Amino acid sequence: MSYDLNILKDKDQNEKVSAFTTFKRLMTLVGQERKNLYIAMAFIFINSGLNLVGPYILGHAVDTFVITKQYDGVLKYSIILFFLFIVVLITGYTQMQLMGRVGQRMLYNLRNTVFNKLQELPIDFFTQNKAGDLISRVNNDTDKINQFFSQSLVQFMGSIFSMVGAGIFLISINYKLGLAALLPALLLLFFTKSISPWVKSKNAKNMKSTGNLSAEIQESMNNFKVVVAFNRRDYFRKRFDEVNTENYKTALKSGIANNIFTPVFGLSSSIGQMIVLVFGIYLISTGQFTVGLLISFLAYIAQFYNPLRQIAALWANFQVALAGWDRISQILVMENNLKVHELTQTEDECCLLGFRDVSFSYSTGNEVLKNVSFSLQRGKTYAFVGPTGGGKTTTASLMARLYDPTKGKIILNGVDIRTMDDTTRTSKIGFILQEPFLFTGTLRDNILYGNVELNDISNNVLAEVIAKAGLDSLLERFDGGLDAEIKSTGDSISLGQKQLIAFIRAVLRKPELLILDEATANIDTVTEKLLDEIMLKLPKETIRIIIAHRLNTIENADAIYFVNGGTVTKAGSMTEAMDLLMHGKMVS
Repeated sequence: MSYDLNILKDKDQNEKVSAFTTFKRLMTLVGQERKNLYIAMAFIFINSGLNLVGPYILGHAVDTFVITKQYDGVLKYSIILFFLFIVVLITGYTQMQLMGRVGQRMLYNLRNTVFNKLQELPIDFFTQNKAGDLISRVNNDTDKINQFFSQSLVQFMGSIFSMVGAGIFLISINYKLGLAALLPALLLLFFTKSISPWVKSKNAKNMKSTGNLSAEIQESMNNFKVVVAFNRRDYFRKRFDEVNTENYKTALKSGIANNIFTPVFGLSSSIGQMIVLVFGIYLISTGQFTVGLLISFLAYIAQFYNPLRQIAALWANFQVALAGWDRISQILVMENNLKVHELTQTEDECCLLGFRDVSFSYSTGNEVLKNVSFSLQRGKTYAFVGPTGGGKTTTASLMARLYDPTKGKIILNGVDIRTMDDTTRTSKIGFILQEPFLFTGTLRDNILYGNVELNDISNNVLAEVIAKAGLDSLLERFDGGLDAEIKSTGDSISLGQKQLIAFIRAVLRKPELLILDEATANIDTVTEKLLDEIMLKLPKETIRIIIAHRLNTIENADAIYFVNGGTVTKAGSMTEAMDLLMHGKMVS
């Protein structure tokens, strides 16, 4: 299964989806905010309705009181209009407040939803997509949707209601003049329908380039030490200039696309007002119209076309929101292909872990393992060696079910590992990576990460548990002990100390299967010997799997496997393992 968002985007572009269909999907975000949205809409309709009443009252006052010079009537209607506009002010402010809150809560829930979905997806997803682009989707794209709901949607719905109401008033006052005044709006409808897909595509490209810019910045910052060490800031600048230039070009094009509606809609408004003025004066001259009605008519024309001008800008925001939703929905529709299967049969428990005719290939199609079979006994130490790129880490990743085999199956505790739920599986397996994961917090926070059993105990009790496991000497390597501050970047500690933290974290879980993927590569010889002694204190049933390039780290292994060219071959001795490493066939 491919998790490449770029591939999915190309596929979506081939499958054209109407703006209305996308809007329906976008409205699914409303969820529990539906009630508040309806209340806000009610205030919008009240606000727009009162605004529509004003011009009619004004026209009636002109014909009835102004022309006849009945100033008491003028004063009376002026007071009515004053209180009418006060109510308009209150309803307008209320609906803006309601929609602002709705938008912020939706943004909060949407970001939670996207982030939780990302946590559900497998490792394969993150190897196919750049972290910076994903961050842009969580931060930037969701904010575009929030802006639409909290700001644009209110104005959009109010403008639509005002336009419809104004159109009804225009037709009812004089249908000939009304139809003539509304003719330019019909042309706008065809223009908007034809140009909207182009506007949406320009905004989608700009969001993609923004994601690429974020990804480039993150990658460059993460590797800035290497950039400085090799004095290649010029390379850094060149890469950044390329993506920044691309982002500038797409932003410029999306800006042009977003602003194309405003002048066209403004022109239509001017044409409509000109038609009303010319045709209205003609009707007055023939006695078919009054001055008051012409004033009302001009006010309604303004209330029809001014919202159209607003919609010109809002429609561009709508297209931006739709483009953002497309990018977000690509993540939300994804499902983890590492499903928990139903347990239908058990296997012989002669071994803790076994590969049964396992083949595996990544999404690129390159087959890493081909029909591999082996069994690992409880309480033994196994070493997996081989050239770089031979498949050692892939084999270990399959053991921990970070991936599923393309063919065959992996047996753990007598059952297919795919039938185990995540909690059960991870409680049995400890995995120490070559590049340990740390996050900002204390040393305690990092070593208890994912350890439900010990998470709530006090520091004193935890210190006793660490001492009993023989890890207290490792704890002394950190100033401040369990309260030592750790940064996610790990700049405050060495790479060796990072691996020590990962080691303590794994050992405290007392796993049945402990995988060390080059876990001692950055640790001095004295500490490595200490770690060997600590591993001997693990439960006697624990299998220790060591993946290493340095042969001295595997000399005490009970069995050695050579991984290369899609095969996993058992080496009879250390000498044979060295011979396979020196003279074995290279990776195909």
